[in-house]
Amino acid sequence: MSTLLTVEDLRVRFPTRTGVVEAVRGVSFALGRERLGIVGESGSGKSQTGRAIMGLTDPRAEVTASKLEFDGIDLLEAPARLRRDLRGKRIAMILQDPKYSLDPVMTIGSQIVEALRAHERIGRAEARERALDMLSAVQIRDPKRVFDLYAHEVSGGMGQRAMIAMMLVAGPELLIADEPTSALDVTVQLEVLGILDRLVRDRGMGLIFISHDLRLVSSFCDRVIVMYAGKIVEKLPAAELSRAKHPYTQGLLNCMPKIGADRHPLPVLDRKPEWAA
Repeated sequence: MSTLLTVEDLRVRFPTRTGVVEAVRGVSFALGRERLGIVGESGSGKSQTGRAIMGLTDPRAEVTASKLEFDGIDLLEAPARLRRDLRGKRIAMILQDPKYSLDPVMTIGSQIVEALRAHERIGRAEARERALDMLSAVQIRDPKRVFDLYAHEVSGGMGQRAMIAMMLVAGPELLIADEPTSALDVTVQLEVLGILDRLVRDRGMGLIFISHDLRLVSSFCDRVIVMYAGKIVEKLPAAELSRAKHPYTQGLLNCMPKIGADRHPLPVLDRKPEWAA
């Protein structure tokens, strides 16, 4: 399997009035055309890892790495214009909640068309047809109707599908999905995961799936990275997540409710200072 993305010793620091906050500390991994899950609690650094790869980190932050390379391109040394060309065309990111990602004053269709025409020289009519085809690909039943709707006129599940369509319309090779199903109900979650699974499989994309849901990641991804306090504490095949060795991962698994088991009170994660060292 060829390597699509290489991350070595990635660090993201934020200067504050009380000192420097190290959000990501020495993260390293390689990604091929596969589904890689990154899990951890809020504040573990998983979203900042994804944003650093995309080049969407707050400009006040300091981002460093021994190597941050996508298909032979050094992302840290790449000119701003090249990063803009890559973003949306070859690397795309699905954000957590479509309410904050879709423009409220533009129709869904016009946003997808804009994303496509930003990266390809095609006419508006052809862009419209490709946008409609992409809305169909994410299982929107009446794409022509949805094309002309605004974000507030669609449900959360449909908004998320529209976001996926917008991110995929230009045919990216790497997709970063930052908790794309956390705002959706269970049945819509399964539909969205099915869409991502099919698109990754059919298009041969690499997928970084960021989530706090260990059970979901274990069933959907090929490999899993577990993060705590900005660091990777464990890497393992997704199918072996239930047999994790690190006490932090074991604690997260133990905190999940289990049908038919007496879970009162729910176990509390006993954090050790050495985990963050």
